[in-house]
This record gives sequence, C-alpha cells and structure tokens, in this order.
Amino acid sequence: MNYSICISGAAAGETVKNSRVLAERLGVAIAQSGHILTTGATVGLPLYAAKGAKSAGGKSIGFSPAASLREHVRKYRLPVGYYDFINFTGMHYVGRDVFLVQSSDAVITVGGRFGSLHEFTTALESRMPCGVLLGSGGAADLIPGLMKQLKAPNENLVVFDDDPERLVMKIIAMLDKEYGDIDMKAVEQEWFLKADSSSHSG
Repeated sequence: MNYSICISGAAAGETVKNSRVLAERLGVAIAQSGHILTTGATVGLPLYAAKGAKSAGGKSIGFSPAASLREHVRKYRLPVGYYDFINFTGMHYVGRDVFLVQSSDAVITVGGRFGSLHEFTTALESRMPCGVLLGSGGAADLIPGLMKQLKAPNENLVVFDDDPERLVMKIIAMLDKEYGDIDMKAVEQEWFLKADSSSHSG
C-alpha cells in the first residue's frame, strides 16, 4: 500500500540552512520505501524533501495555497520543480495547511516555524501519525516541551527520532499497523464491483 507522507518544515530561516540535508534525506527515505511525498509546494525544507524524493525516483505531490499555476508562480512566488502534480487549492496558507494534512496519511515535522506547528497540531487533533525529527531545530525541537506543558491529545501517535531514515521507518510501521486490517488482495480484486448491488443506493 502506498502511503502519502507529508514533510512539514520551514520555508525560510535558520532551520532551512541547518537542516536542508536532513529534509532531503527524509524525502529520499520516503521514496526508497515506495511511498509518496506530500508537501506544501513551497520553498525551504519542503522543497529539499521534494528534491530528495525525486532524486531517488519517488513521487512528489505539492499542495499550493494558490488557485492556479499563474497565481502560484506570480503571486506566491513558489516553485514548480520536483513535483509530479500540484494541487492548486486556492485556500491560501492556512486552508492549504489543513487540506495538505487531511490529504496525507502521516506528517513528519523537520525544523519549522508557526506554519509547521499548525500542520503538526492539525494532524494530532485529527488522530494522525506524527513524526518529529529531533535536532532539526525550530518547531520540531520545541514540540516535545509543548506537548508536555499543554497535555497534548493523542500523544501515543507521535514518534521522535534524530535520524531521518529511522523516523520514516517508524512512521511506516505505525501506518502498517493502522491499516493492517485491510485485505489488499481483496481490494486489488475489485471486490467492491462484485458486491451485491442491492446493498447500495443511488
């Protein structure tokens, strides 16, 4: 099963300079494990993750705050490289963040500022597996303390590590466990087409 794993991180600031290699390694690890990278189709750490995924032959999907390619490039000044597909949400940054998270199976935070913190809390409130790359600075290194001080919900869904490849493997293991009850062979045989049509309406 191909999972969509979101890499959330800063578009600018110190963590981009210090953790860009870590972000790229996350993208590579997701691609090499056969899964799909999702990002906010922005610059900075998410772009390095997308670059890593594509360099490893993986798939990368971006979720833009813009409503069109023209707006994406000219108004928001965001990149188009390293993406197999860009979803132009037209939801601006705050709405885009929520759409991005809800369109992913898990979220990994690397570095990050307030936007990354918003994506993390959105994922956590949505009972979604969350990975936090410790040592990458910014929001990622603040999250453990914030979770303790604010008594975060669903803390059992958060995993921490300071190694990108190990963190990706932990997230995949959580997703495998979450979806372990789904018989993929049955799905591949299109069981839904063979179901009794009388049980469906419309």
